[in-house]
Amino acid sequence: MDNDVSAGSGNTTVVGRLALGITLLAFGLGTTGVIDGVGASDAVSLAHYVGGIALFLVGLLAFRAGDSGSGTGFVALGALWFTWAVAGQMSANATGLFLLLFALVALTLTLAGGDSLGQLVHGLLFLAMLLLAVAAFADSSSLAKVGGWVAAVSGAVAWYAATAALAHWPTALPGRAARRGVTATG
Repeated sequence: MDNDVSAGSGNTTVVGRLALGITLLAFGLGTTGVIDGVGASDAVSLAHYVGGIALFLVGLLAFRAGDSGSGTGFVALGALWFTWAVAGQMSANATGLFLLLFALVALTLTLAGGDSLGQLVHGLLFLAMLLLAVAAFADSSSLAKVGGWVAAVSGAVAWYAATAALAHWPTALPGRAARRGVTATG
């Protein structure tokens, strides 16, 4: 992979974003109930292995490559997905607290900086987990569905960021005029 791709610092970022994207899409769509017979609990195996173990390992590889930002993000998110997958049934308040803590980690990752697509993924993840936490505390299925949709969008952005890095698609978000001679990859 070229070193000048702004969607990440290497293969670990691409793999991590694919794993996060797949996990968020499955969890988010399951939470919305948009697919008949598929719920958030059906994403547990995916969250355990792809969201948990794979993200954690990718984070360790990112640390080894000297990428502390991606390493921190993927290890933290991997640990959270793994914990969610193995925790089993929790009370509504315990679920709300777990999701709130998950949201705080996502907020930290958003504020930590990085490329614009990564910040967008983490920002949407923060919003999704915050909405899902409030939904758990308030026992609101409609708010949970909104949170599920936000999680699914976050997953789609993560998937796009990984695909864009591999396919050399644009990775810069519109809004700022680029300086002369600056491209989406540099």
